[in-house]
Amino acid sequence: MEVLLVLRLCCNCTYALLYKPIDRVTRSTLVLHDLLKHTPKDHPDFPLLQDALRISQNFLSSINEEIDPRRTAVTTPKGEARQLVKDGFLVEVSESSRKLRHVFLFTDLLLCAKMKKTSVGRHQQYECKWYIPLADLTFQTLDESDSCHSIQVLPEHEIEEMKIKISLLKSEIQKEKKAPKGQNRVERLRKKMNEQESWLLLHSPTIPFRLHNKHGKSYLFLLSSDYERSEWRESIQKLQKKDLQACVLSSVELQVLTSSCFKLRTVHNIPVTSNKDDEEIAGLYGFLHVIVHSAKGFKESANLYCTLEVDSYGYFVSKAKTRVFRDTAEPQWNEEFEIELEGSQFLRILCYEKCYDKSMLNKEDNEIVDKIMGKGQVQLDPQTVQSKNWHMDVIEMNGIKVEFSMKFTSRDLSLKRTPSKKQSGVFGVKINVVTKRERSKVPYIVRQCIEEVEKRGIDEVGIYRISGVATDIQALKTAFDTNTKDILVMLSDMDINAIAGTLKLYFRELPEPLLTDRLYPAFMEGISLSDPAAKENCMMHLLRSLPDPNLMTFLTLLEHLKRVAEKEPLNKMSLHNLATVFGPTLLRPSESESSKGQNITSATDIWSHDVMGQVQVLLYYLQHPPISFAELKRNTLYFSTDV
Repeated sequence: MEVLLVLRLCCNCTYALLYKPIDRVTRSTLVLHDLLKHTPKDHPDFPLLQDALRISQNFLSSINEEIDPRRTAVTTPKGEARQLVKDGFLVEVSESSRKLRHVFLFTDLLLCAKMKKTSVGRHQQYECKWYIPLADLTFQTLDESDSCHSIQVLPEHEIEEMKIKISLLKSEIQKEKKAPKGQNRVERLRKKMNEQESWLLLHSPTIPFRLHNKHGKSYLFLLSSDYERSEWRESIQKLQKKDLQACVLSSVELQVLTSSCFKLRTVHNIPVTSNKDDEEIAGLYGFLHVIVHSAKGFKESANLYCTLEVDSYGYFVSKAKTRVFRDTAEPQWNEEFEIELEGSQFLRILCYEKCYDKSMLNKEDNEIVDKIMGKGQVQLDPQTVQSKNWHMDVIEMNGIKVEFSMKFTSRDLSLKRTPSKKQSGVFGVKINVVTKRERSKVPYIVRQCIEEVEKRGIDEVGIYRISGVATDIQALKTAFDTNTKDILVMLSDMDINAIAGTLKLYFRELPEPLLTDRLYPAFMEGISLSDPAAKENCMMHLLRSLPDPNLMTFLTLLEHLKRVAEKEPLNKMSLHNLATVFGPTLLRPSESESSKGQNITSATDIWSHDVMGQVQVLLYYLQHPPISFAELKRNTLYFSTDV
């Protein structure tokens, strides 16, 4: 009875740790230690004393300021070490809204926590939202999807607009750092950028990661990367292969474990650039050209393909996908992709086995059900990839070797509009030269690409956003430049994303933008007008001022993009999305014009400086009622063409 009385006293003292002086708990712990030392192991009170001592010791460790920072474990009720295996920030869908959580994977359970708000000067603490013993954890299967939370996805243009705002803030911060007495403003800008990057981190992920407690409760996380989802799943499954027993934590044990998370964590800050030093955030801006050559090491034939992911704004996104190479153990893709980098530091390659069983498709959220055969990543070393020559490399993954090559083009080079030396082709040749030679109002390449997209690609998810294979685009470019007789056959056989990519490339390589260098400043001024009537007059007046071939081509493209946007429920391409894709392509001035009168320190600043305005100009015309060439020209009689 005396032992039980001391035990109850010590447990009460431990439970009231936050309200009692720490030295009392310390004394109680010493008493427990002595009692345990003199209690036979076969005594019925021995396990109770063990539990009480463990709880007291863990509590003292969790609040000890001199705790070893390398500590990676706490003690379980059986006296075993509960090791932290993995932790990170994930977006949880809770009560139909997104919440940023810090998730901790221990050797026997998964704990989801959030950082508690604390007053200035107080130590940060976590609050446990829920936990699942790994013995009770399952991954939710597709036929259970009916009971899942609905996933709310923001329109892509809102995500893109936020990225542009962040880019502009980064440019402002760099300028203020060089200005005298600019440090205070730098801190304010950093705070604003942190808010915007945190918003982006919260709203960008769309890939579902579902967890289920076999006692009935389900949880849903959203991730931006299939690579990341695979890592979490594999880490959990590896631990579940051990002989795990279900555990139930008392409120005190849960408090101890949650408190220890602050010291155990390996990821200390949410992954945004505003939390990092300048030396840590030096990524690449521009275009990465990647050729996925081949793979070997598969044990049997399968239908195989690869996807490419790069990091930007603190998270990874999928950027490209190879064709499916059917029924082979040694796929030879040899496909080239052009991937835009926005402060990127890593390239990831995932290899999948394609699943053609339609019964496995999750129609609710298009969740990837193809099997990941292997995955790996390489760091984008600027000194290696910025060479003019291709750099060949191999990623090894689960016994599979994927061979690829890459080279990098910086933004200062990608901004250039370089006139073609051969005026006999169409790429890099002024639009009036091409239409005069063809005796047409709109270049043949524009008409044919639009026709093919509307024939078989208007329902394609991500049309004009998804990258086409670079080698296919190059083949089409050569065919149009040499006026190949078989061009129509090539178009009918070619992947639709390659055709869409060819059209974008044509406008990007015009020696002068479609809406002209001369009128560019006026377009930027016109779109910023606040009075609707004045803006309407100005924007229509600017269209009348365009040369006829430019105007006809622009109006033709405009009506085509409107037809594409009408299929948004199928292709997921809204007017905003299309304006984001085509705005800079149609308006970005040639190199000489883009640097006139601008005190901008780098090509990255130039890139972000006007891109929002360029998108808004195209969006204005896309949202405008149909514009007739004849009507515009008829009104020219009543307006001056001087701009």
